[in-house]
Amino acid sequence: MKILFDQGTPAPLRRALKDHLVITAFEQSWSNLQNGDLIQAAEAAGFQVLITTDQNLKYQQNLAGRKLAILVLPSTSWPKIQNHLSAISTAVNLLKPGDYQELTFSH
Repeated sequence: MKILFDQGTPAPLRRALKDHLVITAFEQSWSNLQNGDLIQAAEAAGFQVLITTDQNLKYQQNLAGRKLAILVLPSTSWPKIQNHLSAISTAVNLLKPGDYQELTFSH
């Protein structure tokens, strides 16, 4: 899958998703795009998944009818995220077009 990391998504996470093409918003020169514009740009560029840490995304954007699957991580902290790489990888692999999933970490 072609995956876009939003600004707050820790770049080292890409190593856990090595079976996928991972590109950051920064690498796409999309750092200044707001969520709605970022989602539209990602879909237009053929991305299939957006991984973000923006927990308010579902309240800020109308996500109905989107082709892009969105995975929301509960933290921007790499030390917290790295303890859950298997769960994140599994969640990514199960995403279908238009899915919206928020992960939670118990500790």
